[in-house]
Amino acid sequence: MVHTNTPKVRASRKFSLELLISDHPLDCMTCEATGNCLLQDLAYEYSVTGDRFEGTKHHYSVNDPNPFIQVDRNKCILCRRCVRACRDVNGVEAISVFYRGFSAYIGFGADSHMADSPCEFCGSCVEVCPTAALWPKISMGKGRPWQVEKIQTTCPYCGVGCQLILEVKDNEIIKVDSAWDGPSNHGWTCVKGRFGWDYVHHADRLTKPKVRRYLVDGGQPKPAAANRHSEVAGDPWEWVETDWDTALDITARKLRHHRDESGPNSIGVLTSAKCLNEENYLMNKFARQAIGTNSIDHCARL
Repeated sequence: MVHTNTPKVRASRKFSLELLISDHPLDCMTCEATGNCLLQDLAYEYSVTGDRFEGTKHHYSVNDPNPFIQVDRNKCILCRRCVRACRDVNGVEAISVFYRGFSAYIGFGADSHMADSPCEFCGSCVEVCPTAALWPKISMGKGRPWQVEKIQTTCPYCGVGCQLILEVKDNEIIKVDSAWDGPSNHGWTCVKGRFGWDYVHHADRLTKPKVRRYLVDGGQPKPAAANRHSEVAGDPWEWVETDWDTALDITARKLRHHRDESGPNSIGVLTSAKCLNEENYLMNKFARQAIGTNSIDHCARL
């Protein structure tokens, strides 16, 4: 029988934690991982205060220029979770431990930046990091774990069906984690699923349909393209907001006109990966049965 919680075992664990904390920044009040930090939880459980051992501390520069992941080696405890996730799960081997002893640190590629390594920015290293040594740059300063609502959903980018956990604060997505119980991804995802969600709140995202002004101003004929000045207010080519009924009616009339005049093969249909599979299936039926064209493709192939 193996006993894993005896006083001797707990004393050994506490000693190991004290050594880790002796070289760890005690900036929990401003740290991104506060409230979701395994090291913090264990220090609390074993009553580690961080003042038993004092000595030289690391002062690594936080300057990795990659666009996705903040790399703070000062908070790294060399647990090697990121190394194993990158090597054994993704098979990329972009992360390694360089040097030994007190000089050891996590590095990328040939001891360079993340962007210069084979890293695919899937974010698996972020997912398994127990501290804030690896953290999404887009999520920094957005909110604490106890301030967010976690919502499980399906990644909108392709048909694999990866399950994601959205961290939402004030009706805004501030961070995305992969779901460990996801039947398609089992806790992993790609760079688009983990970091490509800022389009949801982007200022350029359309929330209402828009049509050219000449289509809603009394049915005037299509102006010459040479006179197009869509950025000028009042120009016939200007984009104007309208209601869905008007926009769909214009779309239906234009499609019918081109089909009847030039044949169904004059029309092509491009669907979106951000739609449900069922919606793309309906668009497939619409293209082939309603319009009569086989010219339909999917944006995930572009």
